[in-house]
Amino acid sequence: MAKGDPGVTTRGRRAAPRSKRAAAANGPELVQLLTPEGERIESATGPDGTEYRVDFTDEEYRGLYRDLVLVRKLDAEATALQRQGELGLWASLLGQEAAQVGSGRALRTQDMAFPTYREHGVLYCRGIDPIMPLGLFRGVDQGGWDPNEFKFNMYTIVIGAQTLHATGYAMGVAMDGKTGTEDGEAVIAYFGDGATSQGDVNEAFVWASVFNAPMVFFCQNNQYAISEPLERQTRVPLYQRAAGFGFPGVRVDGNDVLASYAVTRHALDNARLGQGPSLIEAYTYRMGAHTTSDDPTRYRIASEVEAWQAKDPIARMKAFLEKQQIADADFFAAVDEQARTESVHLRERVLEMPNPEPVSMFDHVYPHGSAELDQQRAQFTKYMESFEGSAH
Repeated sequence: MAKGDPGVTTRGRRAAPRSKRAAAANGPELVQLLTPEGERIESATGPDGTEYRVDFTDEEYRGLYRDLVLVRKLDAEATALQRQGELGLWASLLGQEAAQVGSGRALRTQDMAFPTYREHGVLYCRGIDPIMPLGLFRGVDQGGWDPNEFKFNMYTIVIGAQTLHATGYAMGVAMDGKTGTEDGEAVIAYFGDGATSQGDVNEAFVWASVFNAPMVFFCQNNQYAISEPLERQTRVPLYQRAAGFGFPGVRVDGNDVLASYAVTRHALDNARLGQGPSLIEAYTYRMGAHTTSDDPTRYRIASEVEAWQAKDPIARMKAFLEKQQIADADFFAAVDEQARTESVHLRERVLEMPNPEPVSMFDHVYPHGSAELDQQRAQFTKYMESFEGSAH
C-alpha cells in the first residue's frame, strides 16, 4: 500500500499552505494534515519540532479511502451479527478507522504489532482474514492466528497487558541486534486512554525507556474508558506523560488518516534505527458503544456525538478526494459495492461456522492433561448425556 515517507515533501498541487487559522483552531499540540473539511495541510510540526508530511500517489490516496470504508462496513456487519445473537460480544471501532488504518499502513513488513480487542482496522491492514476475530467473539474457537506469520499478536482482553508483552518482545528485538538500520524491526502496542491508568502500561513505559526498546506506544484516546471521561483519567494531555519516562510523545489527529500515517511511520523509523520508544496519542472519538454490552447514552450527550460526527474520518477523506479530483462518483460507488459484497460474504461465513462440541472446552486447558480436569470432563459428559432422547 502506501509508500509515502513523512520526510518527503508532498507534491505541490495536492497541498495547500498551512493557514494561521488552521493552526489556531488546532492549537500547537495536534498534528494534522487533513482538516475535517477535507483541506490538505502541507506539513505539521510536533512538540519536539519534528515536521510531518506525506507524499502519496493518487492511487495510494484512493487506497486509504478504500481501507477506511471497508473496515467500517465489516465492523458494522459484526455489530449487526451480535445484535442478532450470532456473536456473544463485539467491540466496535466506529470513528477510529483513521487512527487504525493510518498506523496500520505505516507498519513495515518486519514490524510487530500488539493489539487490544478493538484493532480490527490494523488487523485488516496486516492481511489477516477478518473472519478470524469473529470466531473468538462467536465462541467457536480461541480466535487464534499465527502471530509470526502476520506480525500481529493475538487479541488481548486484559486491559493494558499487551504493552508489557510488546515491550518484552521489543527488548528481545534489540538484544538480537535487529535495530540500528533502516531495515531494522520496530514494535507497536495499541491501547486506549483508560489503559493509561493501568499499572501494566506504566511499567511498560519504564522498561521500554531504560532498555531503549524499539517501541511505539499507540494510544487511541477515544475520550472514554468505558463510561469514564478523559478528565477522570488524567490532568494533563496523555502524550505529555512520555516526558516523565524519558522518551518523546506526540498528539495526532486520530481522525486524520494522513497524519496518523505520518506520525506513526516517523516513530517506527526512529525505533528501528535504535532511538528508543515513543508515545503517540491519537486524539479520536468512539462514536458507538464501548462494546455491544454498553449503553453510551447513559454517560454522554447527543450533542457531543454530533460534534465528533462532523469530524468523521471517512467524510473528510472523501471530501479531499473530491476537491482534488482524485476520485469520482464511479469510484465511490465501486468502493461502496465492494464493501457491501465483502460484508455479506463475511456474514455468510460466520453463519456457516460449525458449533463446537460443548465438551471440547476441556481440550486446551493444559498441554499435558490433568487428573482433576479429566474428572470434570467425565462429570460434564455424563451431564450432557442425561439430555439425550429427552424432549426439548
